Amino acid sequence: MATPEDRMMENLYWWGVPTMFRAPHTADPTEADIALIGAPHSTGNGTTERDQHLGPRAVRNVSAVGRRVHLDFGLDPWEAARIRDLGDVPFPEANDNEACIQRITDFLTRIDQAGARPVTVGGDHSITGGVLQALGGGKLAGGQPVAILHFDAHTDVFTKVDHFLGAKKSAAHWGAYLVDQGKVDPTKSVQIGLRGNPRTLDWLQPSYDYGYNVVTMKDYRRVGLEAATALIQEKLAGAPVYITFDLDCLDPTIAPGVSNIEPGEQGFLMDETIALLRSVRGMNIIGGDIVCMMPTKDAPNNITALSTMAVMFEMISLMAEGAGA
Repeated sequence: MATPEDRMMENLYWWGVPTMFRAPHTADPTEADIALIGAPHSTGNGTTERDQHLGPRAVRNVSAVGRRVHLDFGLDPWEAARIRDLGDVPFPEANDNEACIQRITDFLTRIDQAGARPVTVGGDHSITGGVLQALGGGKLAGGQPVAILHFDAHTDVFTKVDHFLGAKKSAAHWGAYLVDQGKVDPTKSVQIGLRGNPRTLDWLQPSYDYGYNVVTMKDYRRVGLEAATALIQEKLAGAPVYITFDLDCLDPTIAPGVSNIEPGEQGFLMDETIALLRSVRGMNIIGGDIVCMMPTKDAPNNITALSTMAVMFEMISLMAEGAGA
């Protein structure tokens, strides 16, 4: 049991070894109930916005200042579950997107087989494809395809071209090819917060064609939190749940350091975000990720990294509460 003095020192972000949330580091996933992982990958976005590979290190640098206990849940997640930092997925072929996605799948397959629930920090949104190639139909999912709760300004179900600036399993394609592979059940999945700058008038059509349940930002503002929460709970009920969180769903005022920033319409504020995340409380949450942070474009106070940390803490607590049930 950590003493108050221990907790005080853990909270000093400039002191000690910067693991995520000061969790112990191990390379052995059998030592973890919840595995914190970095995926420093940025060639799946296919653009010049490539500093997303610096995201995991930025979170490690600030995460010590994060909340240590969850007052609303009455939970100390670090006591309720074995939470470990398993380090970063290695990318010796960093400029080869397809090779990197396979590296992620191989790394996460080992995590899945050990029964540890991963929370992965990217990296661009292509990492979700690599993660769910491992988790979809895997041990944690009980052999089933996963239901995803997908926070994003963009659909990532791009089917008009089979690559994005050369990347096949790109940040824009994973929502389509994972369904094609049988790893994701779109009919039990919800995409929420979509407000991107469309290039075509039918930009949402691929999501509808695949069977995703779509809640655009305009839909959300019209129906409100209660109705959106009810939809999420109805659609995801009974399925293994995976949360993928693209930081560009947040308003640029609280997450300025993101790739593909969307300033034309207000995004989610943090209280809305936390409430929507809690809509899956008590469900079988098998993992999650937070993606698309651009530390080199962050504000001087690291607000995007801190927002990432807050979302990550909520995911960790949702899973740790389940571990203690």
